[in-house]
Amino acid sequence: MVVLSIIAVIVGLALCGFSDEVRTRVWQNLLDRPGGPMVFRFLLQPLMATIAALRDGINDARTGRTPFLWTVLSDPAQRGGRLDEALIATARIILLGFAMDTIYQFIEFETFRPAEVVMIALLLAFVPYLLLRGLVTRIARRWVGDGSSSDSR
Repeated sequence: MVVLSIIAVIVGLALCGFSDEVRTRVWQNLLDRPGGPMVFRFLLQPLMATIAALRDGINDARTGRTPFLWTVLSDPAQRGGRLDEALIATARIILLGFAMDTIYQFIEFETFRPAEVVMIALLLAFVPYLLLRGLVTRIARRWVGDGSSSDSR
């Protein structure tokens, strides 16, 4: 998936370049997407990422791991491994995003802009996962902690 994303960005840059006009078009297209066809994907992908973050965050709390985003940002020794976990957990969601945005582009623009596909898929699937997994871990740690203390009575 990472290789596919890198290839898509390189192809997008080769086809369209990175001029001011292209950057303006990309941002305008990004802002127009929630009002266009296939708007359900703006709910579906973040919802699926939230479910994955819930599952992984609760598992982190049960196993005593540090919150995800904090570890990624502050611990270089664990950064690569934790990001690999996140990519594995969200790979299907991101690939679904690639497919849905490709269909959207052919419907709306009658063309394919691969770099935009990558941007949208990452914004809708990977970013919510990154932001929510650590939060879920912190909340679940309190809940799991309360549950374990009541079981011992």
